[in-house]
Amino acid sequence: MTYLAKADRYTDMIYRRCGNSGLKLSALSLGLWHNFGGVDVYENYRAILQLAFDRGITHFDLANNYGPPPGSAEENFGRILHQDFKNYRDELIISTKAGYTMWDGPYGDWGSKKYLVSSLDQSLKRMNLDYVDIFYHHRPDPETPLEETMGALDLIVRQGKALYIGLSNYETPEFEKAISILDDLGTPCIIHQPKYSMFERWVEDSLLDSLEKNQVGCIPFSPLAQGLLTNKYLNGIPSDSRLAKEHGFLNEQYATAEKIEKVKQLNEIAEERGQTLAQMAIAWLLKDDRVTSVLVGASKPTQLADSLKALDNIIFEENELRAIEGILA
Repeated sequence: MTYLAKADRYTDMIYRRCGNSGLKLSALSLGLWHNFGGVDVYENYRAILQLAFDRGITHFDLANNYGPPPGSAEENFGRILHQDFKNYRDELIISTKAGYTMWDGPYGDWGSKKYLVSSLDQSLKRMNLDYVDIFYHHRPDPETPLEETMGALDLIVRQGKALYIGLSNYETPEFEKAISILDDLGTPCIIHQPKYSMFERWVEDSLLDSLEKNQVGCIPFSPLAQGLLTNKYLNGIPSDSRLAKEHGFLNEQYATAEKIEKVKQLNEIAEERGQTLAQMAIAWLLKDDRVTSVLVGASKPTQLADSLKALDNIIFEENELRAIEGILA
């Protein structure tokens, strides 16, 4: 069945300028870290992508190793891109990254020029694209000179393989060194992608201030603390949750009794606001103008539709903010 995007798709979405660039991003961006790999159901993630675009989400975020297996999320996205969104390419912001392990041997990881250039070439082939809109270095490399890594990003833009450059998982000192090098090269960093949520607030120590000072956008990932900031864990650990999986990023030490109690208290504030806990957690990030967009995932269309409702209320009263701070302290 031929997909035709909804004519009113831009009506209700909020768009924010990304740092000092000419680029605007939708307030919610869709991340393809989970649920879009070769092990997942094609018609399900196709429906998620269609819903996202129909509701004004223009930014789709990938990485070379997203799957599983690694690379399959890009392959699947590329297939749907050319099946459903071919006529809308100029309305899409497509990003990918390199920096974590992608292939065996000394050239398939970290931040060498060899790895970054080769990885992006592979990503473009998987998605059948001439360029991506944003290319990120996914994490700092402690062994490769920062000048080499940033030089590779500059080269990629000059080659026309990416329009913009981003950084991810860089802490403030290394971030400031990196953007200084990029500025000198003439290819500024326009966006930083840190892990940031109510339960992961390290960016507030200095990174957000640095982003503002240097006019760089911020797009947090894991805004729901990998599902902890939802109603899933209000009554214990459900059998289908990430915490219950033998292999995963979460474990019972992550969801302590103290943290679950905080989740319950936060949920009470969300209910008073007329929101789910997940919606409030997303809105809480967007209350800060320094946050350009929030990266959300989805396992099914209804989950994405629920996240989109966060945009109905991103304003917090002072008493609400004080109450939230009291819980999180």
